[in-house]
Amino acid sequence: MRRALLFDLDGTLIDSDPLHLPVFVGMYAARGRRIGHAYYMAHIHGRLNQDSFAEAFPGEDPDALSEEKERLFRARLGASHPPMPGLPAFLDRAAGDGFATAVVTNAPRENAEAMLAATGLEGRFDTVVLAADCGRGKPDPAPYREALRRLGVPSAAAIAFEDSPSGLAAAVAAGVFAVGIRSSLGDAALRAAGAAMTVKDFTDPALDSALARLKGPVE
Repeated sequence: MRRALLFDLDGTLIDSDPLHLPVFVGMYAARGRRIGHAYYMAHIHGRLNQDSFAEAFPGEDPDALSEEKERLFRARLGASHPPMPGLPAFLDRAAGDGFATAVVTNAPRENAEAMLAATGLEGRFDTVVLAADCGRGKPDPAPYREALRRLGVPSAAAIAFEDSPSGLAAAVAAGVFAVGIRSSLGDAALRAAGAAMTVKDFTDPALDSALARLKGPVE
């Protein structure tokens, strides 16, 4: 039976919070709101932009704010940015072991394409699933279910890699074994959100045990 590895993008394939945070800080400051890292983690991290902006600025168009934010983010990203440590070698290993792969992200298409290109990961995945493809974003499980459908893989034969509570909730609700990436949150917070285990990044030796669970029979 085919097996699959499913990857979130922001904070999982690329450590992007240091790029996102100052953009949000600047936009909120321009509207008379001072926010910092704690607010970002509690109210913005892992969520759809439109939802965060609608809560913070109910009198403005959340879609327009989201477009502005992502334009500023892409400018900060630039043409080249390192992927998460160990990721290229991990993807090579996954390909050699015959795993199907997918990106599952709430990011808008332009951002997803820009991040994959900047990190040199463009073309490394069998499919890229956007929230826009499903009508609903994480924490709804729809994006993960769509990835499984496209790859023809049952949930029991997949592993999801996520860094946010909303992403972990989506993966778990889709029935997928979830590994938390400690790029922004610690082990306890990720496990509380649904991670079955956590790793620092893709150099972590604990990944061996995660992959081993897919090498036996899948019910």
